Amino acid sequence: MYQAKQIYDKLAVGRRIRGRRKELGISRQELASQIGKTEKYYADIERGYCGMSLDTMIDIAGCLGITLDYLVFGRNDREELTEDSSSILFYLGNCGEKKRKKAIELLRIYLSE
Repeated sequence: MYQAKQIYDKLAVGRRIRGRRKELGISRQELASQIGKTEKYYADIERGYCGMSLDTMIDIAGCLGITLDYLVFGRNDREELTEDSSSILFYLGNCGEKKRKKAIELLRIYLSE
């Protein structure tokens, strides 16, 4: 079965990123720092001037609490995340690996009771 080619539209991706970042009240500088990139590079992503690696996409999606499918194609096939779920993803995406693993471990313990 033939499936139409999907287009990676850097301008649309940048608009989605900027919109979500503003919804969360995060500055460009803060998000750039959280993903380990310069503010100029991050600003170019938001403006659609440049593409980004998959690793950078994953970092941005995690920080913003969005799926890669939404980030790249604007589709959100899953149900919208609740505000609480989105907050949890945001906080987990903004901490180091050691803290993230500990937080997940604590959530498992707490929720299994």
